[in-house]
Amino acid sequence: MDPLHIAIALGPLAVYTLLMGMLNLFRRPFLTTGARDTAALGIAVSGFVIAGPMELFLPESAVILFGPLVWVLLLAFYTLCLTLVVLLMRPRLIIYNATYSQVRPLLSDLSLQLDKEARWAGENLMLPQLGVQLTIESFPPLRNVQLVSAGPNQSYAGWRRLEVAMAAALRETSVQANPYGVSLLIASGAMTTLIGYCLISDRQGVASALFDMLRL
Repeated sequence: MDPLHIAIALGPLAVYTLLMGMLNLFRRPFLTTGARDTAALGIAVSGFVIAGPMELFLPESAVILFGPLVWVLLLAFYTLCLTLVVLLMRPRLIIYNATYSQVRPLLSDLSLQLDKEARWAGENLMLPQLGVQLTIESFPPLRNVQLVSAGPNQSYAGWRRLEVAMAAALRETSVQANPYGVSLLIASGAMTTLIGYCLISDRQGVASALFDMLRL
């Protein structure tokens, strides 16, 4: 793989890894939705899509017709596909830098405040008045917890209320920094160093690859 394609493939991933490392080093848990998390991951791997399948299956007839503008159309198509995936996803909340033992009691208190009919069944929580049914899933090595919708019948307004209440409660929660975040920062730094070295060491090759890629 030439230096340009290495930079394109690793660039978005390096930024994503840096952000994830910083989130894991915060002294407060970080809450996000499954939609935003999936969109961020889609952006992180976009470089591999551009340097791989997108260029490999680049329609030559479209290149002849649109020239370099074809890349704008391909990126727009990728964005639309990613947006469709995000819109079709069931509701989900992700809490970074938190453990199951921290989230479960917090969620139990919030559920009774939001819905007097809230009840637990093992790891499943039902909030009938909010129209929310969820399951708690945790991944201890990365220290994150997910609240995943259980079943197709969900109220997005109810999930939004739960998200707002959970975010407010987590702002009052203090946690230790996750050591895993350091490894993510190191990985991001290594990728950034590799990208810089590739771009600087062979500038002529980068320019040539760019012209070939854009079919100029």
